Amino acid sequence: MPPAALPHPPRWLTCAQLHPAPAPLLRDWLFDQGSLTRRLSALSRQQFSVLPLQQGWQVLRSDECAALQVPNGSQGWVREVFLRGAGEAWVFARSVAARSALEGSGFDLGKLGSRSLGELLFSDRAFARGELQTCRYPAAWLPAEAREERLWGRRSCFWRDGLGVLVAEVFLPAFWEQAAAPEQQSVIEPT
Repeated sequence: MPPAALPHPPRWLTCAQLHPAPAPLLRDWLFDQGSLTRRLSALSRQQFSVLPLQQGWQVLRSDECAALQVPNGSQGWVREVFLRGAGEAWVFARSVAARSALEGSGFDLGKLGSRSLGELLFSDRAFARGELQTCRYPAAWLPAEAREERLWGRRSCFWRDGLGVLVAEVFLPAFWEQAAAPEQQSVIEPT
């Protein structure tokens, strides 16, 4: 399904550009440089899973093309999943890579199935993570079952040679309920 065209696409901002600064819990999750998969596994007491929603070749959104440094209208591989904790959808993740860079790279996003892309990216030391950016993710870009206004999302690009993999993660309300629970505060400390 092609991405929805928005009259005013979001502005992706770094931590330093956010005013006012987000609350500590929010800042901790949005700008943590470690593996989100590992943190979600810990928060869910190892009841973490990936639910694939859709994947395939698509024309990339203009903000994705800019982040990947490819021309507008470029085609890329798009993978959308829910990252689930204890059976609940906690995070919507959209990962994209430009076709021009992906072909011949030896990196096959199509074979991940229900495995975590983050786990793969963090285990391959050849990938370097770019700066984290955040925005209020447009509801029109979310799957129907998670469509809600003003949810916080973050993204970063992982680079290896000429290949860029842009990973966007949107934190859903069920996640924040769990992360904010008093008994979870010791579990969610960054590792």
